[in-house]
Amino acid sequence: MENKKSIMVYFKNLLLFIFILTCMSCVLMEGAGRGLDGSAFAEKTAALYKASGQNSILSEIETAVVIDKNKERSITITIKKFPMLKFRGSEPDEDGTFHLTSLDYLAGSTHGWNEYSMHMSGTGLLRLGSGAVLEKIDEIELIQITSGRIHRYDTRITGDEAVSALRNRNERVSVLAEWMLTTDAPKGQEIKEFEKYWKPVFFPEMVSGKDKPEGWRQSGDKFQKSEDINWNTGYTERVFPEVLHLVRNTGTLLRDWEEALFWIYYKYEWENIKNMFTQEIIFQKIK
Repeated sequence: MENKKSIMVYFKNLLLFIFILTCMSCVLMEGAGRGLDGSAFAEKTAALYKASGQNSILSEIETAVVIDKNKERSITITIKKFPMLKFRGSEPDEDGTFHLTSLDYLAGSTHGWNEYSMHMSGTGLLRLGSGAVLEKIDEIELIQITSGRIHRYDTRITGDEAVSALRNRNERVSVLAEWMLTTDAPKGQEIKEFEKYWKPVFFPEMVSGKDKPEGWRQSGDKFQKSEDINWNTGYTERVFPEVLHLVRNTGTLLRDWEEALFWIYYKYEWENIKNMFTQEIIFQKIK
């Protein structure tokens, strides 16, 4: 009897251990946005520099020299306000010239995460030593997504399927941001302010009465149900350009908002981001 009881206790503890281990794995996956496949440890930081002597968002910029698993060296540039982005470029030559090669994006949501690398161009001057000076980066241009992964609920999408889906979303987000920039909306907001401002504009059907735009519903408006929401197609036609009508009325805009809010945010702020690199930035070496 005692042996039977001990065996039951053993299996109960074993099941509890497996459950805890599974939960920890999920937290690691969702928190970091990367699976336990070694991708989070694919490169090492050889040197790290933090902007100093700046009294603005420029003080939140860091640059690093990194070495990948093939021993190849490159530089990365990150901005605290836009943690979803990592600029990547070639290691500066003896004159300090370097070339941007990609923009790496990684951001999560309550539904999962999107991760991609987008080919980009741009030429800069970065002088490294006991400190560092980034003089400028000229002609920064985003080109095309070349690789990526999507984690949506319990589904993981990789390879060509992920690249195709990410490219389609990038096209929609780019068109959306282009229209947003034609409005009188504020720029330079923090992400929470950005979300608070735009959600009622995009989705008046989903916010409380006091937050709905004035006159969002008018006599004769028609509605189309999608994603369990009755979308006011009249409001869509009055406010949005024709290219976005189907995107909003089918609930696709809502999915983009829920799954890629940070993506929309940085696209809207893209010109401000580029402008940061038109002025000299002085760095202090911290590693």
